[in-house]
Amino acid sequence: NMLKKLVILLIILLYQTVSQSKISKYQNFNPRFLSNYFSALVAYENMENEKSVEFFSSSKRLNSEHKNFLKKHVFAIIEDGNLSKAIKEIKNSKNISNKNFFEAKLILLVDSIMSEDFLKAKNYLVELKKFKEEDTFKLIIVETLESYINLFLYNRMTDLSNDFGTLTEISKAFQQCYLNEKRYSKKFINIINSDNGDYSRYLFFYVNMLLRQGEINLSKQITSTVDPLSSNLLISQLKIWVNDGDYKKIVNVFSCKNPNDLIAEFFFLISNLYSSQDQFKKSNFYLILSQKLNSRFYYNLSLLSENYLLSENYQRSKEVLNSFDKNDLVYYWYKIKKIAQIISIEKNENESIDFIEKNFVKIKKPNYKIYFDLANIYKNFSQYEKSIMYYNLVLQELDNNSLSYADTLYRRGSCYERIGDYKNSDKDLLDSLNVKSDDPFVLNYLAYSWLERNHKVTEATQMLKKAHSMENDNPYIIDSLGWAYFLTKNYIQAEKYMRKAIQIRPNDPVIIDHYADILWKLNRKLEARYFWKEVLKLKDNEEINKEKVKKKILHGLI
Repeated sequence: NMLKKLVILLIILLYQTVSQSKISKYQNFNPRFLSNYFSALVAYENMENEKSVEFFSSSKRLNSEHKNFLKKHVFAIIEDGNLSKAIKEIKNSKNISNKNFFEAKLILLVDSIMSEDFLKAKNYLVELKKFKEEDTFKLIIVETLESYINLFLYNRMTDLSNDFGTLTEISKAFQQCYLNEKRYSKKFINIINSDNGDYSRYLFFYVNMLLRQGEINLSKQITSTVDPLSSNLLISQLKIWVNDGDYKKIVNVFSCKNPNDLIAEFFFLISNLYSSQDQFKKSNFYLILSQKLNSRFYYNLSLLSENYLLSENYQRSKEVLNSFDKNDLVYYWYKIKKIAQIISIEKNENESIDFIEKNFVKIKKPNYKIYFDLANIYKNFSQYEKSIMYYNLVLQELDNNSLSYADTLYRRGSCYERIGDYKNSDKDLLDSLNVKSDDPFVLNYLAYSWLERNHKVTEATQMLKKAHSMENDNPYIIDSLGWAYFLTKNYIQAEKYMRKAIQIRPNDPVIIDHYADILWKLNRKLEARYFWKEVLKLKDNEEINKEKVKKKILHGLI
């Protein structure tokens, strides 16, 4: 589809070149510019940024004559990390209409903020406002930037639309911090405790403020409650910094008194929003602007590495990951895991696990978060004995009544089940339910394990009904409940639930196999054989005993 569009563009531009050859402004047209731009577009769409910049740079005539050429060129330069060059390209463009696009005005506004020329920034803001009705993100960006620029110019807060929900509250909290208002701390506590999403990131900025005020004991008290197993990278690292008394790492990377830092954090938030919608190019654009405004906060680069990874640009992802070193344990371990993931994709699982093991032994003081991650990695690679060993180490560090303890028991119990140690598996899963009795996934796992062993079928069915009442659209829980009805010979109910499961997960071999078994019992034998044959056609059918399925196709259920 992209190639068709490019071919059409090529034909149109070639036609324009021939038909307008007598017009003076095209009389010196060089066809190689068009060829280079065509190559630049292909490289840009394939995330090959270095090639893209190179081709765009050799197409300067087109950059000056066509707005879309300049826009894509600017995006490519920004993603290459060269903001000053992007600013120069925009300023040097002779045709005013060609640089009349949102990102060009935004880049010039950022340049003004970095130069502390807020009056000029306000002028660019007037031009940005022309674009704010184009989409919701642009509206948020323009109105929020306006509130910040007015803050920097007049040293007072202005009204900001409440239509943006928590985004508005975050901006207000930072602006109050800039003005040194005491309400700042209360604002951030409210954001951290919000029920509208995970805003735990802002605990970092709250602790940053406390440390700047000399509140070391309160900072320790707050971070002592942080659970690394359920926290994001920044907050897990924050806990280590505070525990180690490494307060400079926290206060040196951000100051709410610095306009650049405030705008950088806002752009990071926008980058996150774009990334969550898989708009990785736009996400990278705002993230790199954020880094140019505040390069000290290099921990935000983890999002850039994720964007490249999700875009399958593995080389660029690894380059970004290499920004993290052993001085920051959480981010260093994150780098090891992500590079291992790339090795698994590009090579194989054995080389991936070898890479992890070689680097793990180099870590002098691994914490239980690292043990937890390592246990999960071994579990994903079906190395269950090693996984159990590391889950044991994690459990020694956790509060027996915590949700993390219950989750770790669930994970260890599933490993025991995989190696056929049902006694320890049942104990772990039941102990997990003693801590969190209404966990639908633990209920499902334990109940299905019992069904597979034809053990406590009635009790297992009741557990699955409870799990289904909490997660009624989960195909695996629906499948388990359908299978429970099958084992109790209630085939009508079994078919009803299994049909729903297969509608949600039409390519799951286990669900299809179960559905075929039910159809056979309902005397719908032709359909049953059809679905058993479908099971064998599926690629991801390692969990299925293929020989048993082949026998069922020939002889049916015996």
